[in-house]
This record gives sequence, C-alpha cells and structure tokens, in this order.
Amino acid sequence: MEYREPGHDEFRDLASRILYEDNHVLVFNKRPGEIVQGDKTGDECLADTLKAFIAMRDSKPGKVFLGVPHRLDRPVSGIVVFAKTSKALSRLSDMFRRGEIHKTYWALCCNRPKSSSGELADWLSRNEKQNKSYIVREGTKDAKLARLTFRHIGDTENYSLLEVNLLTGRHHQIRCQLSGIGCVIKGDLKYGAPRSNPDGGICLHSHEIRFIHPVRKEEMDIIAPPPASWKGLDKLR
Repeated sequence: MEYREPGHDEFRDLASRILYEDNHVLVFNKRPGEIVQGDKTGDECLADTLKAFIAMRDSKPGKVFLGVPHRLDRPVSGIVVFAKTSKALSRLSDMFRRGEIHKTYWALCCNRPKSSSGELADWLSRNEKQNKSYIVREGTKDAKLARLTFRHIGDTENYSLLEVNLLTGRHHQIRCQLSGIGCVIKGDLKYGAPRSNPDGGICLHSHEIRFIHPVRKEEMDIIAPPPASWKGLDKLR
C-alpha cells in the first residue's frame, strides 16, 4: 500500500503519544475511537498511520515493518505495543499468549464498589452477533472463567476511579465484570451506562504495562496518562 503522509499537526500529535521506542519496540498511547489494526469498517488504523509516520520521520524509502502482537478495543484508550522487527513480533506475541505481559487498567465508573478492593471470578459467554459478553452460570456451553482484581483509588465529583489487573484475558472482560457489580464504566452504553461520552469512547484506559524486553531482556515499566477528557483526577478524594 502507499502511505498517506501525516500533516504537520498530526505528525506532532503522533510523536507526542509515543511512550517508548527503540529498534525493536514502539509503545503508543491510543485515544478512544482509534483502531489498532484494520477491520471490516475500512477505517484507517493506527498500525498504518504509524507506518506512514515512521517512513516520513526516518526518510525510509521502502516499506516499514510494524507488527501487532495484541489489540485494544476501539472505544478503549491507553497503551498499545507494536513490534518493529519480526523477531520482536514473534517473541511479544508469545509473551502475550503466555500471560507474561502485565497490564493495569484504570476505569472511571458510575458507582463506587461496595468493597475497596477484591477479586472477581465469573463465567462469561460471548454473543458474537451482539459483540457483547454476559455473566452466566458455571457449566454454560462455551462459557469461560474470567478473573480480575480491582482496587478503589478515589472519587471525582461524579465518578469512582478503579485500578484493575486482569488475571485472564476474555472478551470485554473488564466492562462486563465491573457492570456485574454495579460499577458500569462511564460512557459504556453497551454495558449499562446512562449516557455516551462526547468522543464516543468509554472511560477504560490501559494505564501501565510491565514486561521483559523481547530482545534486550531488560525490565520495562511504562505508564500512559489518561485522556484529557477525564476530569477531576487531580482532585480525587
């Protein structure tokens, strides 16, 4: 494909959202609404946008390699890891599959949980047509066990901020399980929020990632600030 060169403002914006980069890995702070990899919508994806950015920035005459070892749902913001070499892509993909890459999420919820911290374990069933998951009884056909831990960080004027660590990786797991305890994520109409966010996203953010660098074998710990639309975090109580 031919790359569409980013304009000056877009170039600066993309550069400002690179959280870490070396010859093997690029870690990026995604906004709600951006898609990581091409899908049936045909909308431009981050992988292609960043390829065009790198080609322009580094004056690369040929094709730029940028592999996608994992995804982040379109309405979700935060950390996305890309691989700049095939070796890094293979190793990162294996690490994600084996659960060796640890991600911490922030969720801005409509209600405060009854407990300040805890672990949730539910059986989830995915409805492909609705693109939605449901909590079901153990033993339900094709249901998968979903586990996460959460911690209440504080409250803004209208919402509660939770920190979530995934122990499994199921479809819409955080959205579904938090909704199940009455902590619907702000803007998440699909799981019970009363209204949408102006940007069409939801207030679920991949905030921190910890992993061993796939080539250099160094410990990596990277944090992504939440979107500017998350108001009141500086005044948590």
